[in-house]
Amino acid sequence: MNSIVAVNHYSDILPQYRETPISLLFEYHNFKIPFKIYHTAQLLVGMCMDNRKYLHIPDNFAYILRSGGGNLRNSEFKVSYAIAVGNISYIALIGHTQCGMVNLAQRKQLFISGMVKNAGWNYMQAEQHFDTYSKQFEIENEIDFTVQESIRLQATYPKVTVVPLLFKVEDSKLYQIVQH
Repeated sequence: MNSIVAVNHYSDILPQYRETPISLLFEYHNFKIPFKIYHTAQLLVGMCMDNRKYLHIPDNFAYILRSGGGNLRNSEFKVSYAIAVGNISYIALIGHTQCGMVNLAQRKQLFISGMVKNAGWNYMQAEQHFDTYSKQFEIENEIDFTVQESIRLQATYPKVTVVPLLFKVEDSKLYQIVQH
């Protein structure tokens, strides 16, 4: 069972993340501290492509990779590039509430009709596309998926600190996910 920890004050930030780019991410986004000028990225943010999420951070502060559900599978080369060339040593993996990748199978007909209407596909093309890819991208639970994906990335990049976070769409704040 994982738990969510609100970050309303600096003292709420878990000690291992204080005075790191993760702390700064909370400070900029949740506390709205004044922006500093950055010439290089301080961390990599992996997050969902959902249009309801916006991070309040300075220019050049972070590399940002967006994909459905914050799923970075098949994006490893981009992550590796940020680490190798951008000298990144922190990754904030941000899941969010109300994610459309949760219970994706329930949206199959909506997906198919949308592809027929908006992309000009026929029904069979759209259904085959959904059946081929939906299992790869569906997640059961935003929090558990974010933790599992952060564990996977941590194992892939052992010298990089990978931190699972949650963006609550309801209040537009970042929360810490504490793994149990």
